[in-house]
Amino acid sequence: MHITQLNQECLLHLFSFLDKNSRKNLAKTCHKLLEVFQDPLLWSLLNFHSPVELKKDNFLLGPALKHLSICWYSERVKVCNIEDWMKNNFQKDFCKRHENTVSDFLLDVCNRCPNLLSLTLSGCGHVTDDCILQLLKNCPNLKSLKLENCVRITDHTLKAVTLHGASLQTLHVDFCRNVTQAGLERVREKCPSVMLRAERSANMIPDSKPEKRLMLEKASRKLVQL
Repeated sequence: MHITQLNQECLLHLFSFLDKNSRKNLAKTCHKLLEVFQDPLLWSLLNFHSPVELKKDNFLLGPALKHLSICWYSERVKVCNIEDWMKNNFQKDFCKRHENTVSDFLLDVCNRCPNLLSLTLSGCGHVTDDCILQLLKNCPNLKSLKLENCVRITDHTLKAVTLHGASLQTLHVDFCRNVTQAGLERVREKCPSVMLRAERSANMIPDSKPEKRLMLEKASRKLVQL
């Protein structure tokens, strides 16, 4: 029996074991397999491991998407997640090249994936509060929001959770150093049923405190002089 003689359900099951590139390559072989690739049921779960993957055409976004993960584990993450005033020109240029990649992708998700249930972002240093706000508004069924090492996330995201996260059950803001203890307490007060975790967040030095920036700059200069 040839693979194309299998019914749609069996083909979808087989495709589910393949990565995005393999699915795309197999879809190029014949029209029937292309139809399987384009079936929304195949794309309920998407995992990405670098911003570059978001620009490829080896996946589909649509209402069937339920679970999305963008986890960027790389030395480059450290470059993107340090404060702008600490970056050298090379680091600033590097970050600028992909600054809007993840945010633009998430805005596309807002418009095309209203049934999203879970979102995990790790190392996405350029994602902003406004982006998460739009996602909460457009994906009312979101139950799990996990943010890790996202430097631009602040208490504005926590406020958006209290206003628009009616379905939210789990919220992680680990290593998001610009959220504060006051913001976390507000979530606990307004949304007591949400399982909240904020490992190494509120105790870290926020980027938004200019006086602390100045203090760190002076300390750094003294060390250089020594």
